[in-house]
Amino acid sequence: MADSSASREELLRREYHGQTARIAWHDLQTYYARGSVVCVVPQLDLVDVAVQLGMDNTDCFQQWIDSQQVAAVSEEQALAWYESNQELWAVVAAPWVLVQHRD
Repeated sequence: MADSSASREELLRREYHGQTARIAWHDLQTYYARGSVVCVVPQLDLVDVAVQLGMDNTDCFQQWIDSQQVAAVSEEQALAWYESNQELWAVVAAPWVLVQHRD
């Protein structure tokens, strides 16, 4: 069973890594309006977060949420990104779009 889990994790890692790209905030407006955009702090690896989401690792996610390392994009942040049409790193981990701002 552990081998199966490890191979699934590696498959997800390759898939998410290949799908990670930079995108302008304006192009994410529809997803934001649906409440589907999740912000990941720069200290975390965006692909690792997507993998843990894909693996349904609720314990890990709860720790990130509790420490405010993973959270819904706030209205203030969304407005600031909209006004500057901020470019972000993003990856889709359906039904979520994970985004990360790196300076």
